[in-house]
Parts: sequence; structure tokens; C-alpha cells
Amino acid sequence: MVFARLLQKEGYEVATAENGFDALLKLKHLLPDVIISDLNMAQMSGFEFLQWFAGASPQISVVASSGAYGSRVVPTGVLADVFFAKGQDDPETLLDSVADLIQTSAARARTHQEESAPVWIPRNGKDSNGIPYIVITCTECLRSFPLNVTKEENSEVLETLCLFYANTVKYIIDFSLSVTSPRKALSPPIRTPELGPGSSRPRANP
Repeated sequence: MVFARLLQKEGYEVATAENGFDALLKLKHLLPDVIISDLNMAQMSGFEFLQWFAGASPQISVVASSGAYGSRVVPTGVLADVFFAKGQDDPETLLDSVADLIQTSAARARTHQEESAPVWIPRNGKDSNGIPYIVITCTECLRSFPLNVTKEENSEVLETLCLFYANTVKYIIDFSLSVTSPRKALSPPIRTPELGPGSSRPRANP
């Protein structure tokens, strides 16, 4: 809402979304010149949101924003043109960035079409041998295959060949979203009633 008021004061027409899912729905009906997205959102993170729409709408310029980074450099693996550090950058910086992105939108659209977004995936757990693994879905054939994780390389763009198709898949392991299988619930032990002297166990009817 702060960004919306700031941009509206400068004469921009602004539409807002409550979260990433809401934004994807609204993008079916309107195509803005610039999208400003927080990287830390509930329900769908900014990383996931930008990955979803980047391939479908390469003509839209993107400003990624977060208070978790202290640099104006776009974080690794994020397909954004500009990064705005909340709480550190001056609001005028955001206005200047939006104006520049609109003026250079045509050239940036061509660059976006040549880029490919890495897939952000959680670590899935450990296999039967205790080795951590992830499940990768090929961006071309859409088939999934497991891949062992030998070390934590958080926020590093990695590559692997698809097992089924001649395609190199770029991915980033998000260790903050590790997925583990729930433990099996143990059934409570069956207790038999204590039998007093002279008592006999009840017999089952045939």
C-alpha cells in the first residue's frame, strides 16, 4: 500500500494484489508496464511468483523488493530488472527505477525472452539409504526425476541434465522450504485387563 500511494501521487495508474495467487489471477485481465513484487509473501513467495509469470509475460519489467537483503544487487536466481531494499533505499530510488524501466521496456523484453528462470525447489528429505535428495521437474518434457544432494548450496543456481530429454534444467534448492515425510504414528499398545485370582479370560464366540 505504501508503494501504491507513492506511485499514485506521481500520476501512475496502480493495481494491487493481496498475494502471489491474487496477482496471477489479475494478470489474466491486465498487463502492467512494471510489476513490483516482495520476495517474502504468504501463500506464495516472490521467488515462486516471478518464476510463474516470467516466461509467460517477458514484456513486463520487474522490481523485486525485500527487507532481507542489504544490497541493491538483484538476488541470485531472481528474474528481476531492479532490486529495491526496503528500509534502506530512498523512495525516490523506486520512482526513478520505475520511470527507467518504462522507457527501456522494449529492449528489456528482448533480454527477458533470452533468459530462463531457475526452478526453486525444496529439499524433499532422505532416501532409504539416508542420503538427502530433491525431485526436479524438467521444464521441457515436464517429467520428474530424483537427484541426490551432496551439500547445501543455498541461493546458488545449479544445473543438471534431464534424464529423459536433451534439456539442461536450472534450479535452486531452497533449504528454508525443506519437505519431509511425516512420521508414522505408532499405535498405542493393547492392554489386557488384569485378572484376579480365580478369574478366567473371556472366550471369543466361534
